[in-house]
Amino acid sequence: MMEKVNEAQHGERIMASNKVYVSVDPRDLAEPALVRMVCLLLLSFCAVGCQPGAATGPPVRTPTVTVAKPIRKQIVEWDAYTGRLEPIEFVEVRARVSGYLKSIHFDEGQIVNAGDLLFVIDPRPFDAELNSANATLSQANSQLEQAKAQLAEAKAQQQQTDAQLQLAETRVKRVRTLATSGAVTQEELDQREAELLQAKADIEASKAGISSSVAAIATANAAIESAHAGIEMAQLNVDYTQVRAPVTGRISRQYVTEGNLVSGGAAGSTLLTTITSVDPIHCTFDANEQDVLKYIRLAMSGARASSREAKNPVFLGLVDESGFPHQGHMDFVDNRFDSGTATMRARCIFPNNDQLLVAGMFARIRIPGSAPYQAVLIPDSAIGTDQSEQYVYVVVDDVIERRAIKPGPIVDGLRVVREGLEGDESVVIEGLLQSRPEMIIQTTEGLIEVVEDGLPDSYQPLPPEKWLSPEPEPQPDSREANTADERKGYSP
Repeated sequence: MMEKVNEAQHGERIMASNKVYVSVDPRDLAEPALVRMVCLLLLSFCAVGCQPGAATGPPVRTPTVTVAKPIRKQIVEWDAYTGRLEPIEFVEVRARVSGYLKSIHFDEGQIVNAGDLLFVIDPRPFDAELNSANATLSQANSQLEQAKAQLAEAKAQQQQTDAQLQLAETRVKRVRTLATSGAVTQEELDQREAELLQAKADIEASKAGISSSVAAIATANAAIESAHAGIEMAQLNVDYTQVRAPVTGRISRQYVTEGNLVSGGAAGSTLLTTITSVDPIHCTFDANEQDVLKYIRLAMSGARASSREAKNPVFLGLVDESGFPHQGHMDFVDNRFDSGTATMRARCIFPNNDQLLVAGMFARIRIPGSAPYQAVLIPDSAIGTDQSEQYVYVVVDDVIERRAIKPGPIVDGLRVVREGLEGDESVVIEGLLQSRPEMIIQTTEGLIEVVEDGLPDSYQPLPPEKWLSPEPEPQPDSREANTADERKGYSP
């Protein structure tokens, strides 16, 4: 009967995982012997599978993870920005008078000092103007002397007319007295009265002559002042023919060569070269609203002084430098946000004795973003993330627990944990993927390494003797200020 089954392929035995499946053609169930055989096969395989010592899966091993205590230390959160280096002074050297460029007296790209001669413009036309102004001054002085002589002459003439007037008055009185007695004729009386009138007219003429002489003196004095102003202007033009460096710094190339005609004295005057100061140097950066609000609230709480009032330290590193070897301080914070970028411009200042910092470079800078405080630090790789929160696994009595945390910035190569850990827990730092909450595990002790970034763990604002910011010009005295206000038309 078994051979009949195999030949007809009415039944097929399939064994998998200690189980036997028998497929039977319904047509073969009509034979009783075949039915009995199939039942016996099923019972025999079931008995084999139920015997003690049947094959089972391999034993499950307890996973092993590496744990370590978090690092507790005092830190300062140094906020990171990217800034651009800018010179404190940048000067466009332009011609202030027009003329032919006569000579050039500097090496391109080198350091020049304030007052060094850079260019010479042909001075001959301006020398001639200066000579003409001096001649005008001499002429004005001559006019003044002439006016003074005229005044002296007018005063002498006035004395003469005064004497003539007194004589005429005396004669008129005498003739009038004699006329009452008929001792003189009427004609003689009329003549003496006419002389009196003439003396009075001469007096008025002499007064007018004195006034004219005084006016001539004033005119001559004004001409002298004008001549002096002309001389000063001419002398300035002569001085402007020698173009000197206004600041100390590194000079650029020659924008104009010798023999070219340059124009000056206007907004479109010829640009000759540029000079940028070198030491110290500025670095500007932009802070967003969230950071600025954080600094304001820290200043209000007294935890961190505002950089508007205190010179907080700043550290800088270039693109090819590890760490932040350059130290400076805050120098300026703008008074408003840029409406286009929603950022506020700030500036710091650094010494540059070795002239390594060059204007236009990008730089990595760090400014204090908190007061010094005790922080809990763990490796960033020990933090897990899901859709709702960030967490770590801690081991308590060989059982894994999940702790939600609030992470902060990276400090010394480790992540700051603001909330969620106290610092005495055993945190899983390796084996995070095979860990699950409430899992029993085996642990091995690990070590959390601190990678110093070169930034200090505490700071203080710089004292005034270490400030690099240039001091403002002193205020003018009250007399100079009043004179300036009067020239501008202001009145107290």
